Amino acid sequence: MKLKRVLRLLAQCKRIDEISLSINIMRSLLIRLTFATFLFVCVFSGQLQAQDNSGARFIANDNGTVLDSKTGLMWAAKDNGADIDWQGAKGYCKNYRGGGFTDWRLPTQDELAGLYDLTKTYKSDCGYNVHLRELIHLTCTWMWASETRGSGASYFNFNLGHRRNWRYQSHDAFFRALPVRSGK
Repeated sequence: MKLKRVLRLLAQCKRIDEISLSINIMRSLLIRLTFATFLFVCVFSGQLQAQDNSGARFIANDNGTVLDSKTGLMWAAKDNGADIDWQGAKGYCKNYRGGGFTDWRLPTQDELAGLYDLTKTYKSDCGYNVHLRELIHLTCTWMWASETRGSGASYFNFNLGHRRNWRYQSHDAFFRALPVRSGK
């Protein structure tokens, strides 16, 4: 009698282990299914945004813009892509329509300097290193800024991190325009 009871208890333990294993498998599948459903809903509702690994400071929107959540500024995801003088850069930014917005402008030196990150580096199209997260693509390192002084205009150098630089407004070799707007 005792042997039958022991065997029955052992059989129940085996079933309990099988049930426990089944529950763990089902729990794992449910977690995967929930995550897959979440991704499906986010992707098809357009709410999934590319983020870099910086604590989501920079958020790449699917409309060619990048939001800096620290400053509230919205940046074009790329510069104008060709040599441009200061007047041309100012006009390019004013007429830029990225993301469907119409209030783009040329950034200040300080706003450009706020993007500079010596810990992040990629090679620009013109061959120089750019110290900036790759969510914003610069084709060269020199970006015009909005400040002017006589016939000079300010710019920021994303290779060396220099600001308080001045160049003749008519200069265009290697200089680019990067539009910005208030993201709020």
